[in-house]
Amino acid sequence: MIAISEWLPLWAQFSAIVVASGALAYLLIIALQPVLKRYALAQPNARSSHTVPTPQGGGIAVIASTIVVAVLAAILLPSLNVDLIRLGPLLAMTALLAVVGSSDDVRPMEVLPRLLLQTAAVSVLIYTMPADLRIIPVMPWWIERVLLIVASLWFVNLVNFMDGVDWMTVAEVVPLTAGLALFGLWGALPPGATLVALALCGATIGFAPFNRPVARLFLGDVGSLPIGLLLGWLLAAFAGAGHVTAALLLPLYYLADATVTLIRRLVNNETILQAHRSHYYQRAIDNGFGVPQVVTRVFSLNVALIVLATTTLLVPSHIFHAAVLMVGCALVASLLRSFARPP
Repeated sequence: MIAISEWLPLWAQFSAIVVASGALAYLLIIALQPVLKRYALAQPNARSSHTVPTPQGGGIAVIASTIVVAVLAAILLPSLNVDLIRLGPLLAMTALLAVVGSSDDVRPMEVLPRLLLQTAAVSVLIYTMPADLRIIPVMPWWIERVLLIVASLWFVNLVNFMDGVDWMTVAEVVPLTAGLALFGLWGALPPGATLVALALCGATIGFAPFNRPVARLFLGDVGSLPIGLLLGWLLAAFAGAGHVTAALLLPLYYLADATVTLIRRLVNNETILQAHRSHYYQRAIDNGFGVPQVVTRVFSLNVALIVLATTTLLVPSHIFHAAVLMVGCALVASLLRSFARPP
């Protein structure tokens, strides 16, 4: 753990990274808006919550800001002790998925090549992780790595699935990355991962004003796919540092909504590759909830999950961790149940 006396200078540096990333993302979006309005309009479809064509591609600014600020901070702030070379594969694969998503935003890509490119990016990233990073030490190393690839691939697409209403991704990414950054300030997350969390948090805040209901700009696949990769990597690093329960709690709402929806559609023999409005947050909108009501509830739940995750770092007891995880599951289940019914 980091000593209390070291918190103040680190806090100042962390704040500067968030502000710089947010400002850069905001300015990039302003510069890109004319181009996005002309070449990247999202037309309403069966999955959409919007009714008029809206430009997408705000993720270009979010991902570019995250990468640029992370690199500059690693160079200009040596006190952060970030090994930029070890961050190289992550930033490269993030950029690759941004290119894949950008292509899909402009001209929809077939499912198979899209999935193959995602799998390649995830596999490279998992392969370049430190060999001693273990999440479940009793499991054979190669089985754990295969499961990490599958889980990361699911996370890449999970964020894309859940990015279906204004501010939804903001309500998930900002508290999750802020929580991880706070754990990094505490010394519970490796420096490189902490830096990436800070940069992504700031960039998402910079995007937020343009995506507030009713949105003037969408994130697009160019943002959702690489954000999924970044979040998956961050949570793997957090779990690998010995905080598995906390790493499960932080994204629990996204995991539950997307996974339960997928299982429900499979059970009902529905075509899972077809656009739909079956996610709980979408059902909430159809049931009469306003968009601000939905995202506020999701944001509040995520704050509660951060608090629960914090307790698992304070009390190193497996029984306690299991109990806290059950509380988190109960909170998430309660919100999903409320979304499935009219208010």
